[in-house]
Amino acid sequence: MTIYAPGVNEAEGPPRVLHELRQVTEPAIRQAVSRLQIGLERVESYHRGWTTVDGQPQSLASGKALRSALAMLSVRAVEGEDQFGITAAVAVELVHDFSLLHDDLMDGDTLRRHRPTAWVAYGAGAAIVSGDALLALAIELLLESGSPHTLEGIRLMNRCVSQLIEGQALDLDFESRRDVTLEDCRRMAAGKTAALLECASALAALLAGAPQAQVDSLRGFGRELGMAFQLVDDALGIWGDADVTGKPVLSDLRARKKTLPITAALESGAQGLDSLRALMFSDGDAPEELLEAAAQELSQAGFRQWVYDEARCHLRLAEDHVDALGAQPFVKADLLELARFVTFREL
Repeated sequence: MTIYAPGVNEAEGPPRVLHELRQVTEPAIRQAVSRLQIGLERVESYHRGWTTVDGQPQSLASGKALRSALAMLSVRAVEGEDQFGITAAVAVELVHDFSLLHDDLMDGDTLRRHRPTAWVAYGAGAAIVSGDALLALAIELLLESGSPHTLEGIRLMNRCVSQLIEGQALDLDFESRRDVTLEDCRRMAAGKTAALLECASALAALLAGAPQAQVDSLRGFGRELGMAFQLVDDALGIWGDADVTGKPVLSDLRARKKTLPITAALESGAQGLDSLRALMFSDGDAPEELLEAAAQELSQAGFRQWVYDEARCHLRLAEDHVDALGAQPFVKADLLELARFVTFREL
C-alpha cells in the first residue's frame, strides 16, 4: 500500500476529461439556469462564478464539475446516448447547487471559492428559494428527458435528495452533541456527499436503459468515490491551504465540526490530544494557538495518515466496481483517473 507523504500530490492536476466534458455540459447548465425567474437566475449565476454580485459577466471556475463528468462517463460506460448524459449531468449539478446554497446558510459559511457565499451576497431568503427552484428544475429536466426510464431516474434522484437532507440534518444535530461516534460520521458522510456522487455515477446509465448489473456497478463506484471524497475534504478542512480551498485555514477546527478524522481521534482514546479535546469540549472563540496545536496533535497522532489510508481503501473498492462494469477500456481509464484525482487532490 502506498503511504501518504506530506506535501506529495499523487495526481498531477485535474484530469483532461474534466475539462473536455465541461465543454459539453456547461452550455446545457447555462441554458437550464436561464429558465429560472430572473432574480433566482442571478443568485445561481453568481454562485457558479458566472457573474459578479451586480450581475456583470465573470469567468470564475465553478468547481471541478466532477458530478457532471461522472454523469457523462456513466452513459458512455454503457454505450448510451449522450443526450441522457447531458440531462443527468445538468440535473445533478442543479441538485448539488441546491444543497450548497442551503448548506452554506445553515453552516454559517461566509466564503466559497474566495468570494462571499450567495446568502451573504443576496440574503438568506434569496438563497433558500433559489435552492428550492434548482431542485424543482432538476426534476423538470428529467421529466423532459424522453427516456422510457424517467420514473426510475426520478426515484433515484429523490432517494439521493432524501439522503442529502438526512446527512445535513445529522450534521446540524452534531453541533449540539458531544457523543458523536465515528459510525455516526460515516452515516452523515454517506448522505451529504456519497449519495450525490452515487446518483451522478448511475443516473444517465439508468435513463439510457442499461442492464441493472451495470447500474449497480456504477452506483457502487460513485458511493465509494463519495466516501473517499469526503475523507479528503475533511483533511483539507484541517490542513488545507486557504488559497486552494477558498476557506480560512483550520476552518473545521475553528467551527468545531465533528468530521471523520476529528471524531476518529476523539473516539480512539489516543494520548497527546489534549489541545484537541480542550477545543472540542469548549465554547466560544478559540485562540489561533489552540487551533494550530490541535491540528498538529492530530497529525502527530497519525490521524492525517489515517484519513488518506481510509480514502485509499474506498478508492480500491471503487476500482473494483469499475473492473466489474464491463465498459470499454478508455471509459474505464477515465473513471479510474477521475477517482484517483479525487482521492489525491490537493494533499
